Amino acid sequence: MREINSDLEDLVNIYSDGHHNSKADDFGPKPVEIGKEYNVDITEISQLGDGVARIQGFVVFVKNGKIGQNVKVKVTYVGKRFAVAEVV
Repeated sequence: MREINSDLEDLVNIYSDGHHNSKADDFGPKPVEIGKEYNVDITEISQLGDGVARIQGFVVFVKNGKIGQNVKVKVTYVGKRFAVAEVV
């Protein structure tokens, strides 16, 4: 479990450019919630190789996602500008 948490911390630090802030509501309500599942289309690949999907325009990085996939994901982190999810 520590490895997963460490990976998530690394993603948050990298994707947030070191500007991570615990006040996730700074940019208003988010269209996703931690622990909930969503069906998404992977439309891009991030610089780190994760899939990129959008839910109501909100960026969701999907670990091991591939362009063209339509997958069900579970959100593991929600930040001010993006979320992180894993395929279920």
